[in-house]
Amino acid sequence: MSHDPYREWLRTRLGQELGLHGAETAIEGAVQRRGWPALRALGPRDVVAVLQDVYSGLRQTVGDTRADSWLQSTTVDLAEYAQTVPVPAQPTPGPLAPEATPAPLRWGRRAHDLPLLLARANAEIAGRSLGAIRADPTLRGLAGTAEWDVQATLAEVRRWETEKMLSSLRADHSRTEVADAVAAAAAQAEWLRLNVRELQAELKGGQNVVAQLAHARLTLTQLDAFLQAFTPLIEAGDADQPLPPGEARLDRDFFSLEVPLNPAVLRARHALKLAQWRAEAGQDAGAATAQAQQALEAAETEARAQLETTLHTARTAQARFAPLRQQVGALEERLKVLGQRGGDPLSLARVRLEWRQARAAARVQAHLLEQAMRLLESLVDAGVTSDQALNQGAAQNPEQTEN
Repeated sequence: MSHDPYREWLRTRLGQELGLHGAETAIEGAVQRRGWPALRALGPRDVVAVLQDVYSGLRQTVGDTRADSWLQSTTVDLAEYAQTVPVPAQPTPGPLAPEATPAPLRWGRRAHDLPLLLARANAEIAGRSLGAIRADPTLRGLAGTAEWDVQATLAEVRRWETEKMLSSLRADHSRTEVADAVAAAAAQAEWLRLNVRELQAELKGGQNVVAQLAHARLTLTQLDAFLQAFTPLIEAGDADQPLPPGEARLDRDFFSLEVPLNPAVLRARHALKLAQWRAEAGQDAGAATAQAQQALEAAETEARAQLETTLHTARTAQARFAPLRQQVGALEERLKVLGQRGGDPLSLARVRLEWRQARAAARVQAHLLEQAMRLLESLVDAGVTSDQALNQGAAQNPEQTEN
């Protein structure tokens, strides 16, 4: 197997569109812009980053339609390639079992930190095992299988890093949504105060508005209690943050790498490769190989279902966000017109309340879309790659390995 199979695949694929010289220029430009070590082998997430760079250029030269079609078909082909070729991995330096055993970790950490610590430990063990396998001539044929193990453990690290990122993102979103709720409550309280004054005037004029007035006063009392409790807890400026555009590309093919790079799929693929190696080594592993194949197919099916669920969440949020954003824009224009025409305070307060409520509802959908997109991109985004950390600065291994 090539020392850098994904770079070779990328060079060949880009050569079809840009020519060999253009392909090499695109790859080297992406490497330099991101500060990647020149000799480090690329993985599928790195390839995605280069493809996104090329896609941006193609949009300018051949138009969005052709560029989208090219990126979609190339991503699907990359996903198929990722099912057969592991990311070239460098072994973790040091002995498999260090002489000095580190002190046990204290259990005072937050519970959600522990799975990430365990995943990182497993990734280090897998890297050390790969080094030991490559150093043993009798096990050298197992090196390709060990690379799948390294890739699976690093994907598990990435999974828990994603959970940590999403936890922080949801907390930020919750703070903003509470600020929106407080701003909407303040707008409603302002409208109710004006409404109470109007009802009081109508009552003095002889109109029968006693029940309406009592209900308005009761609601205002409840809102004032809510504002007294929550206003000190939020940053008022959070509610005035602009709404995001809410635009996202949600075609399944653009996320086809989610399946082969899913941690469970990679783990099942490693188990299958191990069973196949044992069968080739003369061990009676026919039944184990069949079971491993079935487990891989089951893991792929579940990964596809997870992808579809997340895509459905994103599409639903995007569909709900669009009309809400339009409503916010229409209300902003209405407020502007009322202000220019000297609209009465009660009408202005009512429109301002509707505007705040629409913004709050739109932001909830925008947040759901963002969370789904961050989850979708977590396995294929080259912005954070655990395998890069493992391979950082490592020289290319001169030995060839098999898949």
